[in-house]
Amino acid sequence: MVPGRISRAQKGRSIPDAGKWDMEQQQLMTLLDNAEAAVGQTSWLVTKAEGDDRIDAISRRTALARPVASGLQKNAVGHVMVSVCIVNWNSRELLRRCLRSLLHQPQGVCLEVIVVDNGSWDGAAEMVAGEFPQVRLVCNRSNRGYATACNQGAAVARGRYLFFLNNDTEVPAGALGELVAAAEAHPEGGIFAPRLVGSDGMVQGSCRGPLTLAALCHRLGWLRWTGWFREAYEQYRRGGQGVAQADGLQPVQAVLGCALLVRRDILTAVGGWDEGYRFGVEDIDLCQRVRRQAGVYYVSHVTVLHHGRVASRANIGYVMGGVAAGYIRYLRKAGVSRWALLAYKLAVTADAPVQGVLKLLEGAYRWLVGRRQDAGRSWLAARGHWTFLWRELAHLWWT
Repeated sequence: MVPGRISRAQKGRSIPDAGKWDMEQQQLMTLLDNAEAAVGQTSWLVTKAEGDDRIDAISRRTALARPVASGLQKNAVGHVMVSVCIVNWNSRELLRRCLRSLLHQPQGVCLEVIVVDNGSWDGAAEMVAGEFPQVRLVCNRSNRGYATACNQGAAVARGRYLFFLNNDTEVPAGALGELVAAAEAHPEGGIFAPRLVGSDGMVQGSCRGPLTLAALCHRLGWLRWTGWFREAYEQYRRGGQGVAQADGLQPVQAVLGCALLVRRDILTAVGGWDEGYRFGVEDIDLCQRVRRQAGVYYVSHVTVLHHGRVASRANIGYVMGGVAAGYIRYLRKAGVSRWALLAYKLAVTADAPVQGVLKLLEGAYRWLVGRRQDAGRSWLAARGHWTFLWRELAHLWWT
């Protein structure tokens, strides 16, 4: 059900200079209200094209970041530079923190925020409508997958750039403006990704090298012990980085989709996100298609906080199934033979119960020696393997 519109007066502020910002925002929202009245638009638009119910509901509000002196050209109202597209599924509190980081502090660029909610039942959509009425909200009745939701967000976006952002991230003040500045300085680039830092302050590896069948074989427990495919896996996990340029930009083969800025024209040229992926590997696929027309860059001097795997752990079976099927789809598109893919599917199917038992035993041992937190992680992994076998194995074989 599409949530109702909530008055802007109900939205709280928690920033030190909120008074001035409220006045600026009120003026902008008044202009938008007048524009909407002039063309007879409603606050909510329900669209259902013939034979297509992809978009269930779209909020017509536009989120405009507070202008700051950043060296970037300030855009007039309605001339959005960046459309931030956030896909959400049952992560209300993480999403709230992400939206606050974008809207309650200056980002140095004119932006709009679009949230695509994939059928959440935790009240996330209602929270967005009630606390962030300036956000454009797309509500799906069910979980349509990450790639499909990204395309839904892109379809209603107005910016020159699209910034695809995970809901478990927080964007520091000015970071988005710096990322756009890097993109403006490198017109030959198509994708620009910031450095990801975890809640523990550690830098997360977010660049990827060539994804091959040999690299994936190392993920199988009984083959990992042999070390036969370790080199291929290391090249995938930590490879693909070229020589850094003078301004810190580094050409790479692929980046993770946690925080990914892409030019609108490039995304259109490559056909958008591949909706054949349900969850996982669609970012690697997009980067490979973009690299045929433009560069993919890692922008090390721009940082985004990524809490990482918080939402994934809560739905670990779904995630493991989506990623495993995503690997199959990627390899098939890369030209791997059907017989090699069949052998890989058999190997994954055989490996899952073995890993499930081993993780259960590992968790029990860690509990007995007092490593309770480590034991919890082992049991979580075990639950993922068994859930994958029970609910997601058919999806793997149908891919």
